Amino acid sequence: MNAVATSCFHCGLPVPAGSSWSVNVADVSRPMCCPGCEAVAQTIVDNGLSNYYLTRDGFSATADREALVPAELRLYDTPEVLGQFAEQSGDDGELSEATFSVDGIRCAACVWLIERQLVRVHGVQAVNLNVATERLHVRWQNENCKPSDILKAVREVGYVAYPFDAVRHGEQLRRAGKTLFRQLFIAGLSMMQVMMYAVPVYMATDGTMDADMETLMRWASLFLTLPAVSYSALPFFKGAWSNLKSRALGMDVPVALGIAAAFAGSTVATFTGKGDVYFDSVTMFIFLLLCSRYLELVARRKAASALEKLQHALPASASRMPGFPSDRTTEVVPAAQLCEGDMVLVKPGEAIAADCVIVEGSTAIDLSLLTGESNPQRKLVGEALPGGAINATQAIVVRITKLARESALSTLVKLIERAGQAKPQLSQWADKVAAWFVGALLLFAVVVFGVWQWHDPSRAWPIAIAVLVVSCPCALSLATPSALAAATDRLVRQGVLVVQPHVLETLHRTTHVIFDKTGTLTLGKPALRNIATFGTVPGTWCLHAAAALEATSAHPLAQAIIDAARHPRAGSGSAAATEIVYAAGQGIEGIIEGVRYRLGSAAFVGEIALVPVPEAEDAGLTPVYFGTAGAWLARFDLADMLRPDAREVVAHFQQNGKKVILLSGDQDGVTQRVARELGIVSAHGEYLPDQKLDFVQDLQAAGAVVAMVGDGINDAAVLRAADVSFAMGGGAALAQTHADTVLLSSRLALIAEADQVAAKTMSVIRQNLGWATLYNAIAIPAAALGLLNPWLSGIGMSLSSAIVVINALRLRRIPRANRTLPNAAPHAASSIAA
Repeated sequence: MNAVATSCFHCGLPVPAGSSWSVNVADVSRPMCCPGCEAVAQTIVDNGLSNYYLTRDGFSATADREALVPAELRLYDTPEVLGQFAEQSGDDGELSEATFSVDGIRCAACVWLIERQLVRVHGVQAVNLNVATERLHVRWQNENCKPSDILKAVREVGYVAYPFDAVRHGEQLRRAGKTLFRQLFIAGLSMMQVMMYAVPVYMATDGTMDADMETLMRWASLFLTLPAVSYSALPFFKGAWSNLKSRALGMDVPVALGIAAAFAGSTVATFTGKGDVYFDSVTMFIFLLLCSRYLELVARRKAASALEKLQHALPASASRMPGFPSDRTTEVVPAAQLCEGDMVLVKPGEAIAADCVIVEGSTAIDLSLLTGESNPQRKLVGEALPGGAINATQAIVVRITKLARESALSTLVKLIERAGQAKPQLSQWADKVAAWFVGALLLFAVVVFGVWQWHDPSRAWPIAIAVLVVSCPCALSLATPSALAAATDRLVRQGVLVVQPHVLETLHRTTHVIFDKTGTLTLGKPALRNIATFGTVPGTWCLHAAAALEATSAHPLAQAIIDAARHPRAGSGSAAATEIVYAAGQGIEGIIEGVRYRLGSAAFVGEIALVPVPEAEDAGLTPVYFGTAGAWLARFDLADMLRPDAREVVAHFQQNGKKVILLSGDQDGVTQRVARELGIVSAHGEYLPDQKLDFVQDLQAAGAVVAMVGDGINDAAVLRAADVSFAMGGGAALAQTHADTVLLSSRLALIAEADQVAAKTMSVIRQNLGWATLYNAIAIPAAALGLLNPWLSGIGMSLSSAIVVINALRLRRIPRANRTLPNAAPHAASSIAA
């Protein structure tokens, strides 16, 4: 059966004028009435089930335009479709979880209503709707719940949900933004026109305006107010109706009641010619509320901007080379179809579709989206590249090592989405308070109306309307999520991935900060720290001679000596070594300018030096000796190189009154040396993982709030046990991390910046909650006492929400500290000069 052009091809309901939803069925573009129908129809076609449309003999019964019948929703329950958007979890795969897009989110009240509806569905274990990204994450028991149950429950409260798709979700957000702007424009136009008729009436003194003229003004205002009430105010009426259908009191209920009451009372006064009219207040109230909603919408888009950039970073297609290397012909295929081992051509400017290894060519790679580092990195044949990175310079051929959905960027996106799938305690508290607030407000408005009806009936109606209008539970509910979303967005853009929701509110309460050493405070590779010379031969010559001996060695200690010799402060050297002989586990020897030299352990070099070592070794350093026949020439002291910003990070926490502790599994002497260099008073070495865990738990038992910084994998147990934890992560390690926060770049200073953002965020949240509470505590009694009329109440309510959102958006623009970080390399250079 075919539908006419004005009917939805999927459900048969009318297609709204100006809509653009459509799906190609049997090579014909078919109109759809809503994104829900479009999503279901596209899923049916994508899974080769188009025959459903060709063989059906009619449309199923439909409750309303946005609702889909259960029989069609059950298409999402089929294994083929379910596997495309849901993931199995639990020990035996008894749980599923998926992310859905929700159409029609207007404010925090919508979030509360949808979550409240879904927790009632049997089998649903966890529900979270992120107001910033407008995505719904649900985890359910496969035995007791199906996706169709979830989608049906959402539609029952007046919203449309469908499995998340980045492209469709983006299109829907743009359509929603345009619709809200049109409603705002109509409301503003109506307000200006109504005010043109209302101002002369206000300015006229008693008896100066003819009664017929005043009546004309009222009728003109009524007709000019109709577009604002019947079109612009639809979001409030729909939200209130959804609240009432689900027997819940959301924030749209008092707003809709205020608009309806003011408009109804004014309409009655216009028809009877008795009483005051409030058409100007109604249009102004609608306009100001829509301004606030539009501002919230913009704020949510900005708060989710970092995540959206990441989601659009992976290309939809790739140039596969099936015949490489004999045949260099390419074919364009969807990135999702790439398999391990496929050869892909990546042109300059293109994004890499999946994790891979370079097999031909060299180029510079832009990793800014993944790590926050802006400088492109040179990559050669054999080096691994993460999916989502940008090829900046030359074309390369790569071999795919992971599927696109398992790439580093896809993993990063999943972690960010997980960060928005739970709410911190502050946000949960605000939601509960706001829900009770609405019920108490409605009761209070009834009481106020009754008191004024007894005291002064002529003022009872406008004062009750003012009480309904002036209250602002939206500001209370927006205070926390808007600040957290803005702060999280800023941190993601800087390379700090906040995985758990409690991080920002816990970090600022931290009393103890514990650092692991290797790979955290240090880079995890040795560097030359000092050169001790034992004769007249200059240290720089000894360094270049040692580097010549180690020129072909891949040993980490050899590389440290070679790197130090390349430093500009080490000068230049032309030494070349011949007759190289390696002594496993001892060192290396060779001939330079006709003289035999040895480099390695004291025992190995002592065999030709034949005299005792002139000086004792420094504790905590790894010595490499250099000598020749009958003489010791130099000792190279090497140690794990400190991160260039380690001192600054330690000092930051100490200056903020937090106790810094170094906890390492390395030798105690090495641990103490690093602690002395960084100014850490409390340091403990040779601690095994279970000892670290006991140490942290003992601190917590004594009342400490502990932050732990480690490598994310080796310190898994202690990271989980800490109150808040950071991992030096990136690439494949992201999926294995057990930390609350992941640093995507090698900058340890990001931890200090996260601490600063956390402190600022909690300050903004306190400001927002304080303002919302103070505003309602002053405005509601003022309205109840008759000190505020409806239009002034509308201004107050809109400004209250706007102040909260604008204050939260400041977090996105916190200026980053422009500190000059010491370079690690001068450690070697300064000792060489000495």
